[in-house]
Amino acid sequence: QVQLVESGGGWVQPGGSLKLSCVASGFTFRDYHMKWYRQAPGKEREFVAHIADAGGFINYAESVKGRFTISRDNALSTLTLQMDSLKPEDTAKYYCNVLTDRNYWGQGTQVTVSS
Repeated sequence: QVQLVESGGGWVQPGGSLKLSCVASGFTFRDYHMKWYRQAPGKEREFVAHIADAGGFINYAESVKGRFTISRDNALSTLTLQMDSLKPEDTAKYYCNVLTDRNYWGQGTQVTVSS
């Protein structure tokens, strides 16, 4: 079965950095586009970043463009999100996502940006 396990979240001061990882299993990772989403308390889940199967196409939400970098290692079935210049409004639970026969989500990893 498809499993997505996120890690790397935590607390950081504004302007700081964090690197999130998502280890995937149960499907052929290299064949699928992967995405990151986030959900802040009281808000809907929102798109953050997307990377194509071979990594040749990448796009970001406007709110994170220039600060976040999505990447993937198909040999390790791992998706990453490097987050720099973090802002308090980036505080949210971050989720890894893949669409195979249906949408699959990890359990999420919490990112808190505050002073």
